[in-house]
Amino acid sequence: MFPTLLQATALGGAVPAHELTTLGLFLQADIVVKLVMLGLLGASIWTWAIIFNKAAKLRRLKAAAADFEEHFWSGGSLDQLYDKVATTPSEPFSAVFAAGMREWRHANERGLATSGAMRANLAQRIERVMSVTVGREMADIERYLTVLASVGSAGPFVGLFGTVWGIMGAFTNIAAQQNTSLAVVAPGIAEALFATAIGLVAAIPAVLAYNYFSSEIGRFGDRLDSFVTEFSAILQRHLEERG
Repeated sequence: MFPTLLQATALGGAVPAHELTTLGLFLQADIVVKLVMLGLLGASIWTWAIIFNKAAKLRRLKAAAADFEEHFWSGGSLDQLYDKVATTPSEPFSAVFAAGMREWRHANERGLATSGAMRANLAQRIERVMSVTVGREMADIERYLTVLASVGSAGPFVGLFGTVWGIMGAFTNIAAQQNTSLAVVAPGIAEALFATAIGLVAAIPAVLAYNYFSSEIGRFGDRLDSFVTEFSAILQRHLEERG
């Protein structure tokens, strides 16, 4: 498993320093430990890609939401605002607004708000349409959060599996050589523990990022739900004024 190290020990020489570098530990590891390390390294790269993507996306969504709310509460015509954002809603707030206004216009064009019962049904239908849009938009924002959760929870255990496997191989090698000197034991144990270290390197950022993004997305979702409630109240008031 470690021919270079064992030959150096048998000849009474010192263990080459480069054999205990990060690259050396990886190259000398058992094939199973190597696969574990590569898998964890891939998970770590994917985790950081998700982190950067989510951070940029949330920053962009917050700025777009603030801009939309500024236009929405400016006192301008809702019909004009709808005509502006209806074709290509760029963020969740405009998408929810467009969904509600689309249902509102459709009902007005077909005369579906002439009686009290019809107006009540229309208000409920508009709220349901907006709620469905909220769910769809939030599902898109939350995409890949499960990857962060999985890497954060499973990463250390995958690394531990590599460590256990590596230690088993190291002790098997020690028994075969019948030599328990530190020069023989240390490299194998170091390689095994390196797998756990990579697991922690992958898991810690994933856990921290998952907790942060879950909190930020939850707050954004609450803000979106509040907008739905407020917009529904505005439309309900318009319906009552017609009655």
